[in-house]
Amino acid sequence: MRFFFIVQGEGRGHMTQAMALSTMLRSNGHQICRVVVGESNRRIIPKFFFEGIGAPVAQVASPNFITDSENRSVKLWSSIIMAFSNLGEYRRSIRTIHRYVKEDQPDVIINFYDFVGGIYNKLKSPSSNFICIAHQYLAGHSSFEYAKGGVFDKVTFRLGNWLTSLGADKRLALSFQEYSDEKMKVVPPLLRKDVQELNMTNEGHLLIYLLNYGYAREIDKFHQDNPEIVLHCFWDKPDTATELKVDATLTYHQLDGEKFLRRLSSCHGYVTTAGFESVCEAMYLNKPVMIVPVQGHYEQACNALDATIAGAGVSVESFDLSIFLDYLPNHKTDHGKFKDWCEKADHLFLKNLVG
Repeated sequence: MRFFFIVQGEGRGHMTQAMALSTMLRSNGHQICRVVVGESNRRIIPKFFFEGIGAPVAQVASPNFITDSENRSVKLWSSIIMAFSNLGEYRRSIRTIHRYVKEDQPDVIINFYDFVGGIYNKLKSPSSNFICIAHQYLAGHSSFEYAKGGVFDKVTFRLGNWLTSLGADKRLALSFQEYSDEKMKVVPPLLRKDVQELNMTNEGHLLIYLLNYGYAREIDKFHQDNPEIVLHCFWDKPDTATELKVDATLTYHQLDGEKFLRRLSSCHGYVTTAGFESVCEAMYLNKPVMIVPVQGHYEQACNALDATIAGAGVSVESFDLSIFLDYLPNHKTDHGKFKDWCEKADHLFLKNLVG
């Protein structure tokens, strides 16, 4: 079968999910004819994605979050206003996607939570099956617990789920844990084979991933107070060296898939904003996680709550790593249960995508 991917370019999670699914499908004799990535001026698509996706990649304009002047918290209203002001660009994106779909004639289009992708499916009604994959869709399950927030937070979260899956033939909800069967299709995380083949060690450092590089100020402050703790931090700050070595115990790295996984497999613990995919990677490698949801990003608050329920680690409101150091000796989780759930991925995805 021929597959066509549409991938949200915000953060790295949707991209690594697409990479994992591409490998799975290609190893079972299927073809990824093209991958379209929704981009914005605020994010650079990392090199490891182009190298690892195994298909031609095209980029189109797509909505993304706007952050404050310090590149820390999300400004939701500004993001909504910006999306409406760029409607002309998004119409061009829809036309571009439609042209590619007509050229490639895929059997299945898979949308990894891109807003333009969902609207494209509704407006153009392609003959291909349209299947949507994201952790966010788990919010429709009766067992899902929402984080504390106002009515507007929940409404916009549900609106995002609706927009990205307009007219979908099927929605697959990625989950930290297995749930009883309902109308919703709940599936395991999409982990790259590179993650599953890693050897776990503990070299004593803490690994940090910053979705928004403005949080580096908190990392710098902790480092000044605790220079003996070895920190490796990944970010996507523009115009910064591939590796910025502050001193012997603090290094900032630009996003690099292979390097990130090496540091993850050998860390003592992992600190991250509350993306779904990298938390799953840490859980698979039995690494405790400290989760810091991006301020103003309700979806991440829900991710953090869901992850802590599943035993990933601890959720906090700031990058005060001393909290994590106090937590680490007491971390307990059922690693075997999570790993068994992940091992079901190939069977469940092929069943839902290929039949």
